[in-house]
Amino acid sequence: MTIRLGVVMDPIGAIHYKKDSTLAMLLAAQKRGWELYYMEQSDLFLRDSECHARMARLEVRTDPQDWYTLQEPAIAPLQSLDVVLLRKDPPVDLEYFYTTLLLERAEASGVLVINRPAAVRNANEKLYTAWFAQCCAPMCVSRDRQRLKAFLEEQGDIVVKPLNGMGGASVFHVRHDDPNLQVILETITDNGRQSAMAQRYIPEIRAGDKRILMIDGVPFPHALARIPAAGESRGNLAAGGSGVGVDLSERDRWICAQVGPALRQQGLVFVGLDVIGDYLTEINVTSPTCIRELDALYGADIAGLLMDSIERHLQARATTTGRDDRQK
Repeated sequence: MTIRLGVVMDPIGAIHYKKDSTLAMLLAAQKRGWELYYMEQSDLFLRDSECHARMARLEVRTDPQDWYTLQEPAIAPLQSLDVVLLRKDPPVDLEYFYTTLLLERAEASGVLVINRPAAVRNANEKLYTAWFAQCCAPMCVSRDRQRLKAFLEEQGDIVVKPLNGMGGASVFHVRHDDPNLQVILETITDNGRQSAMAQRYIPEIRAGDKRILMIDGVPFPHALARIPAAGESRGNLAAGGSGVGVDLSERDRWICAQVGPALRQQGLVFVGLDVIGDYLTEINVTSPTCIRELDALYGADIAGLLMDSIERHLQARATTTGRDDRQK
């Protein structure tokens, strides 16, 4: 039986063709003969206890000028699909929260959702690192500006960032003598109304913020070290960083071994770890990127490895239930 794969993502017409990891996943699935169905958050809805969506059959191509075709959308229950990729970018706001709840209803009806909605909801990409404190540099999360200021005095040199951002947005490198300290803390905490994270500054950022891709808790053996642009302290590609391929170090592999079992247990199948120097800084579970860059550097097919993993999960479910109890 042909696998029917749905994707919930940002508008496909606005993606960055050369870099988009979701497109890489869709191309890998289509190469296997899978049927693709496209949805945005606003297409999902609940009728009684069942999740439905306005979904459109999707075809993708390796053409940077014309990479997709959508057929006329139709309403259908998500139960009609085998697997759904949740690939909506942050911020993880209330609408994102509601989306995970709707997809959890689809999961209850037998649909495999990657990543598992409850786990995405629970694993804030900044805060989740606290569950692996042995891997991390000192940090503090608070909305209290005085507490963050005290942490800065203790560490001398920190990075502060919002808990729901991405791509290096609103990330500040702050020293104890920074004349803009007060306004930075006011901005990052919205004058004490929202919590922010402070982490000890890791000078090894100059050698790159390494993105390590994990599939079922197992790391791809190379990372993309995102090197900050001149005058920058952020390595994010969206902030002007450049990507260099590096082999995983012994410390990187140790960090992956610490985090991997928890990812598998929670159904976080595709995850991006951010590592600077010897320290884990973020665990990206919503829409991790860098597939295309690593594929180009190493002649790899990371999205294909993910599709292999999805097939294994589907086969394991079929073995457990003994039948496919969804109506196609």
